[in-house]
Amino acid sequence: MTEVPALLRRGAVAVAAGRVALGLTALAWPSVPARPWVGASAGDLTARVFGRALGARDLALGLGALAALQRPAAEPGQAAAWVAAGALSDALDVAASLASWSELPRLTKWLVAASAGAAALTGAAAALTSATSHGSAATR
Repeated sequence: MTEVPALLRRGAVAVAAGRVALGLTALAWPSVPARPWVGASAGDLTARVFGRALGARDLALGLGALAALQRPAAEPGQAAAWVAAGALSDALDVAASLASWSELPRLTKWLVAASAGAAALTGAAAALTSATSHGSAATR
């Protein structure tokens, strides 16, 4: 049976890889990932600029997390920091969605909030598990 920390690490790698894919998509075609979140206004200039900026953020966070997660277990604190930063950005995306909930597309806002929320929870659990296991290893 696979242990929980190993499953969380795999989850963190999957979230980071998804973040890279989303970031690249948003940089090239910002209205594609923005449309489910903000609806028809995703094609507006403002939405495209912010979409590309969020894509750059996700690309940087995803690449940083993937690089840190590939390093030897001697540096788990660095991986935890990258994964925690991604989890925080996902949680803030949920908060931003909730702040404008009544103005967002009726159906797809649930998909966006659920996916960002799940990524935030996965990242937070992985970061906390990594930091906790690193702390216990340091005291042995």
